[in-house]
Amino acid sequence: MKINVGVVFGGASVEHEISIISANQVMHALNEEKYNIIPIYISKEEDFYYSLAYRNIEVFKNIDNAKKTDRVIFKKTSNKIEMHHFKNKMFGGSKITDIDIFFPVMHGTKGEDGTLQGMLEMMQATYVGCDIKGAVNGQDKVFTKNILKDNNVPVVEYDWFYKTDYFANEEETLERLEKRIGYPMIIKPASLGSSVGISKAESREKLKEAIDEAARYDIKIIVEKAIENLIEVNCAVLGDYSEQRTSAIERVFQSDEILSYKDKYQSSGSKGTKGSKDKGMAATQREIPADISPELDAQVREMGINGFKALNLAGNVRIDFLINKTDNSVYLNEVNTIPGSLAFYLWSEVGLGFDDLCEELIKIAIKRKREQKQFVTSFDTNVLQNMGSGVKGSKSKV
Repeated sequence: MKINVGVVFGGASVEHEISIISANQVMHALNEEKYNIIPIYISKEEDFYYSLAYRNIEVFKNIDNAKKTDRVIFKKTSNKIEMHHFKNKMFGGSKITDIDIFFPVMHGTKGEDGTLQGMLEMMQATYVGCDIKGAVNGQDKVFTKNILKDNNVPVVEYDWFYKTDYFANEEETLERLEKRIGYPMIIKPASLGSSVGISKAESREKLKEAIDEAARYDIKIIVEKAIENLIEVNCAVLGDYSEQRTSAIERVFQSDEILSYKDKYQSSGSKGTKGSKDKGMAATQREIPADISPELDAQVREMGINGFKALNLAGNVRIDFLINKTDNSVYLNEVNTIPGSLAFYLWSEVGLGFDDLCEELIKIAIKRKREQKQFVTSFDTNVLQNMGSGVKGSKSKV
């Protein structure tokens, strides 16, 4: 009997369209002899839809047409998660199918940040990727850097603030940043990906403009010291708390000072690899394997695993690093818990195909669910039996 895999994508995120591309790649990589692929699309209005037609990415060239399908809800039974029509059909009943495993392929807000994971946990569902804690730690760049720093994983000098505090104390904040970080600085929304809202500032005027831009996307803003003589490399880590392995290391090239949304998703191909028609992150200008020394290669891999474990990550995570060419110092920059294209191109370079990568992710998800069932979650006592009959003035103590 085939396993029903619900591939979840879309969502209320500035990375909505990139999620559609990545999910389409996943749906074509999953082994159809073993899995029934159930496409589950979340609109920007955060409604859930289902259609087998979603496997054809052409459907999404008109987003409004994509929503002219079955709107769905989920119902938890004693041991299953059922997908139902949002409104009962006149004929054929409400239930569409069971979902055995959810496979989130969502980037950014509401999908990669722990929101979707929380919903799946409440349904006691089996799902691919990080749990709530890992998703939150990985999505919020302030959380990421705080945790890494406390675990002796090198990060660049940084500071952060809420935009309300900044606008209430603008001069004080600017002076603090100039003293603590110094120009040039990189300014980012704390919880977005795909290089959205990111700017570089080399003067106070540019710094103010950059903060205003980042504040359009998030309530929390992080400012980092920019490395001038920079190499950017990425490495994916696959596994969970007990076992991890690393992918090939890539060097990414940007057309500007910052690797932009356009560099990531609208470039023409790769350097050092054979051309590919795959879209999404697979189209980024890159060099695989990265032309770095064996010492730097080993340092990046070790730092990636240490960061993966410190942040409580699971599944397949792409980790981005900064290397200062002046002194070969390496810094862990940020993590992508559901990377664009699932970073399959990094695993292909070490002999793990996209289909096998998806298989590994499902195995990790099943392992986690099996372990969760072994945990003690309640006690065979009811403290309410010892409570007084009234709430006010009760002598019962908790």
